Amino acid sequence: MDPVFVWQEEYNIGVEAIDQEHQRLFKIINKLFAMREEEKNSQWACQEGIKFFKGHTVKHFADEEAYMASIHYPGLEEHQRIHQGFRNHTLPTLERELKQSGYALDTVDHFLGVCAGWLIGHTLTEDQAITGKPVRRWDNLPPDQELTALKKLIIQLVFDMFHLESHLISGAYGGEKFGRGVYYRLVYGRKQDEARLEIFMVFEEKLLINTVGKIMDLHTNKLDSMLMHAARYTARQFVGRVLEHMPDGASYGLKEENLLSYEQFQRAFGQQKLQVSLLFDTGAGYFSYCAAAPQLLEGSVGTPLVDENVMSEVEKYLSRREAQEIAEEQDQRRKILVVDDSLTIRQSMAKLLSQDYNVSLAESGVAAIRTITLNRPDLVLLDYEMPVCDGRQTLEMLRSEQSFRDLPVVFLTGQSDPGVVRQLVSLRPSGYLLKYLKPDEIKRKIDAFFEKQKVGA
Repeated sequence: MDPVFVWQEEYNIGVEAIDQEHQRLFKIINKLFAMREEEKNSQWACQEGIKFFKGHTVKHFADEEAYMASIHYPGLEEHQRIHQGFRNHTLPTLERELKQSGYALDTVDHFLGVCAGWLIGHTLTEDQAITGKPVRRWDNLPPDQELTALKKLIIQLVFDMFHLESHLISGAYGGEKFGRGVYYRLVYGRKQDEARLEIFMVFEEKLLINTVGKIMDLHTNKLDSMLMHAARYTARQFVGRVLEHMPDGASYGLKEENLLSYEQFQRAFGQQKLQVSLLFDTGAGYFSYCAAAPQLLEGSVGTPLVDENVMSEVEKYLSRREAQEIAEEQDQRRKILVVDDSLTIRQSMAKLLSQDYNVSLAESGVAAIRTITLNRPDLVLLDYEMPVCDGRQTLEMLRSEQSFRDLPVVFLTGQSDPGVVRQLVSLRPSGYLLKYLKPDEIKRKIDAFFEKQKVGA
């Protein structure tokens, strides 16, 4: 089934001329969606449709800017810059790409994906701001108040755009792997110096399908190139709205974007000193918003997406993700999460178990909860004697959640005192392991645990 945009009442902002033009743009892009696979006259239809879309877009920008000026909207200059970039760079680049390819289907999909993402972001973030409250920049706010304001803004933006009631589940996301995640990096820079602002946005795949895909009425359970392009542009405009509230945010322009594998994301994430690292649950999927402090430009991470390579790089990214997902599905190894505040213990357990098990690591109880939430394991090996949030507290948090009550948890402990053992058993874990046992004995006990589970099943 072809994508289709369905105009919703909530997209109206109450300014008749702008609302009518938005509805026309929806109709135009729907006609292009319908024409994309027609062989007869497909090139002519695309050319005429694109011309019509471009003409209406340019007219809409002019009308919109005139309205902003008439009400003395404080964000006029920023909106003019966004409009100019789309009108003078994005559209001409896409049109040139279509002509050079002879209107090949992949370039048509790229054009439609970008236009769809722009239309979603434009209608649901940029224009809604015109009739909303004036943007309040967070100048001179203490860091804790600025962070609180950012959390509220992100939750409000998600609701305004997608009508999802999101809530913060962690204010210290540590880069844990999402089950089926998309890892997106945006780098913003200023003209006056080489300072940069680095943003990471991590999405559960199903969230993109349930938001951007839903607006496009796509009936799918996986990402394709058109949806990926639309998601990129929607995310860029989402971040743009966030930057409008930040001190000097308007002075930053997008310099680089990357779609990263989880391994690339881990390396980039670990190198940054993050000011913000937030994890949200929307009910339709998880996402994380992370920001590093402005700093001097350094080396790139992954392949930067530019006009000349964006189509091929998105296709490569989707292909690599699919290959990775197939490999993970074919991997019959059980998943074990090792939770211990000792790096030595974590590394030695990973070395011991990785050949026969898929092992992930967490250095604290809080990090364990995040990891389990995003990528559920088959067994948790949990250090009992951890600082701050110890094994008891971590297990209690897990058992308080209905979905985690049956998750097998085995305590790791360095104490064999009978009183400590009785205390461990009273918490009703799935078992306990003494850390000082020989490695082959620990491995044998874990193997036996899973064999017993198999027999019980």
